[in-house]
Amino acid sequence: MLERHEMDGFLALAEELHFGRAADRLLVSRAHISQTIKKLERRIGAPLFIRTSRRVSLTPLGQQLAEDLAPHHKGIEEAVRRAIDTAHGTTGTLRVGFVGALWGQLFVDAADLFRAGHPGCEVRLSDVPFGEAQEPVRSGALHLMNASFPVREDDIACSPPLVREPRLLAISSRHRLAGLPAVSFEQLARVTMLSTPTMPDYWAKERTLREGPTDLPPPPPGPQVASLQEGLALIAAGKGAFPVGAQVTRFYARPDIAYVPITDAPPLEWGLVWKSGADTPLLRDFRQAVEEVIARCGDHFAHRIGPSGQEPGSMA
Repeated sequence: MLERHEMDGFLALAEELHFGRAADRLLVSRAHISQTIKKLERRIGAPLFIRTSRRVSLTPLGQQLAEDLAPHHKGIEEAVRRAIDTAHGTTGTLRVGFVGALWGQLFVDAADLFRAGHPGCEVRLSDVPFGEAQEPVRSGALHLMNASFPVREDDIACSPPLVREPRLLAISSRHRLAGLPAVSFEQLARVTMLSTPTMPDYWAKERTLREGPTDLPPPPPGPQVASLQEGLALIAAGKGAFPVGAQVTRFYARPDIAYVPITDAPPLEWGLVWKSGADTPLLRDFRQAVEEVIARCGDHFAHRIGPSGQEPGSMA
C-alpha cells in the first residue's frame, strides 16, 4: 500500500521528469524526492525511472504505474476537495425527505431558494412514509426530514417547532361521529385508533391523544399501518381512526373519509430533524430557507411559530 507522500512524489516526478521541479511543486527538498523514489523502487523490486546526468525518464514499468495511479490520485484529491467545500458550506449534496404532500411542496420551494444562494449544491428530495419515523436520518440515508413532534431520541437533533395546525379526527364517513361538527377527548376515548408499531410508544400515545384528560380505558388498538395512504384506506373501510393535521383537508380530501375537528386537543406541531453531531453549514442554510418559505406562505398553515418558539399569530 502506497503512502500519500509516496504517491505524490512519484506522480510529480513522472509528470515533471525533473527532481528539482518535482521538489518545488511539492515544497520539499530534492533529497526527499530522491529518497522517496528509491524507497518505492525497492518496494516494487524494479526501477521506475531512468536517471542520467542529462535527463530523467520513465521506465515502461514506471509508465504503467503512473497511468494506473493517476486516476486514483485525482479521485482522492477531488474527494478531499469536496469534503472541504462541504464543510465550508460552498458545495455538496443534501438528501432531504418529506412526510406528507404539504411538506413536499414546502421543501421544493425551499430547495429553489437554497440553490439560488448555493449554485454548486444539489438538493435531492424523497417521500418518506410516516411509519419509518426518523430512521432514514439515523441511518444516514437522509440529512434532514420533517417530523411531527415530540421527538425525544438522543441521537436526533430537532429544530424548534415551525408549524402548528389544528388536529382533526380522520374517520370513516359512515361512522356515527362523522356527522358531528366537532369531537372531544372523551369521545375519542371510545374510538379505535390505528396503530403505528414502528413509531416510539411515547409518540404513538401523544399522536393518538391517549394521554389526554379522560380516564376512560381506550379500546384495543386497530390495524397497524406504515404509510399515510395505507392508513387512509383502512380508515375509509371503517377499521379505525387517526388524528391528523388540518392540512389533510387540502391534500387528502376523500368522499369516504370525514375530518372532524377535535375541540380540546393541543395543536399538532411540526419541525425539522437531523442526526445529532452531523450538522453542517449547508444543512443550516437549508433550514433557514425552509423557515423563510414557511414565513411567506402562511395560508398553507393554520399557525406558524418562529425559531424562538414565539407564536406571531394566526395565519389561517
